[in-house]
Order: sequence, then structure tokens, then C-alpha cells
Amino acid sequence: MSALEFAFLVIAGLGAGLTGSIAGLASLISYPALLATGVPPLTANVTNTVALVLSSVGSVSASRPELRGQRARLVRLAVAAVLGGAAGAALLLLTPSSAFERVVPWLIGGASAAMLVQRPPRDLAAAAAAAEAAGRKHSDPWWLAPVTFAVGIYGGYFGAAAGVLLLALYLIATGEGLPRSNALKNVVLGVANAVAAVAYIVLASIAWSAAVPLAIGLFAGGLLGPRVVRRAPQTLLRRVIAVDGIGLAIRLGIQAYT
Repeated sequence: MSALEFAFLVIAGLGAGLTGSIAGLASLISYPALLATGVPPLTANVTNTVALVLSSVGSVSASRPELRGQRARLVRLAVAAVLGGAAGAALLLLTPSSAFERVVPWLIGGASAAMLVQRPPRDLAAAAAAAEAAGRKHSDPWWLAPVTFAVGIYGGYFGAAAGVLLLALYLIATGEGLPRSNALKNVVLGVANAVAAVAYIVLASIAWSAAVPLAIGLFAGGLLGPRVVRRAPQTLLRRVIAVDGIGLAIRLGIQAYT
């Protein structure tokens, strides 16, 4: 890998870590960056998952105050995420790479489209706060862990916008505000990525020359993200990333099906 490609991946990782602080959108930047340096799609996916672990380390360490009082919920959802992440990793490793290349445009396109129509996290948090103020707060629904397991499968298999899905899920289902729901999402997504990353390190081929600079950028972006994103136009950023994701999905779809 050239020095220019190394620097490019560090910068891409930094941007991915920053946007990941919005609602778990890191993979929609880091995965295309790996493709741009010539890493094949399947190798890029497993390399991206391994590098994302460092982003989770930074975000979880900064979320400890918001995690207080959520231990029982966190344990239950973390177990579901571990099982889901392992299942997603197994699915990826046991299916042909050609199948992944055909599926991934749909995953990216679907995740990007969901971002365009999804209510912003702040709006969801406001709705949750209104429900709590009206006395409608209730215990976690029974389906929260199974749905977390399902999102964990998606996260272990590919993962782009898995954080978006989890954050929206926790804001709606738990009645917690944005800071506590986002902290919960950081841990759950982190453990799902971590268990998949362990499987990939042992059983798959990792492009370490690309993973290292990407991880450096992701870690730095994860540390800087909370401060920067508070001042950033979140709606505009989400729309730009979503439109770029749809464009990437179309390009990868043309390559996979022609």
C-alpha cells in the first residue's frame, strides 16, 4: 500500500468515525474507501468490521455516564447482539463471495433509503420524552431482544446503517432519551462487531495493510465525533450520505449483475 493510500484510509476512517457518531453510519464511508483502494468486496467487508472495533472502543468509553442504570437491559441485549453477530459472520463465511457481491448492493441501497425516510434521532428522542411526560413510559417490550438479534445478524453480515436501525429501535422501544439510547446502541453494536471480527480474524483473510490506517482514523473519529457532530447540520449530513450510498449501491449492482 502506498503512502497516499495509507493517508486516504486514515482520512476516510476519521470521516467514518465522525459520521458514525450521528447514528452508526460509519460503514457507508469506510467500506467504499476500502473498495477505492482496490480491496475486493468480501475482503473489504471483513476488514471493515475488524477496523470498526476500535471506533466502538472510543464511543463506548465516552458513554459510561449514560449507561448507568441500564445494566440488566444491557446484558440482555448484548447477549442477543453476540448471538446475532456470530450468526451473521457464519452466514458470510459459509456463502460464496459471489452471493455477497449480489446481496450487498441491496443492503447498501436499503440502508441508504431508510436514512432518507427515517425521522431524525432528535425527533425520535423528543417523541420518547413526550410519551414519558404523558405517563406512557413502560417496561421494555418482549420483542426488543429478538429484534436486536435480527439486527445483529445484519451487522455481522454487512453492517452499513445497523447503528441507525438500533438507535431508532431503542428510542422507540425503551422510552429513553437520545443520550442513553445512543449509549446503548454503541455497546450493542460494538459487541456485535467484535464477535464477528474475532470470527473473521480466525477464519477469513483480512487486508491488514488497509485495516490499520482505517482503524487509526476510526478511533480518532470516534473520540472527536461527539464534539463535532453536536455542531454539525445532522439532517444535511444524513441526506448527503444517503444519496451517496444509493449511488454506490447502483454502481455495485451494475458490476454484480452484468
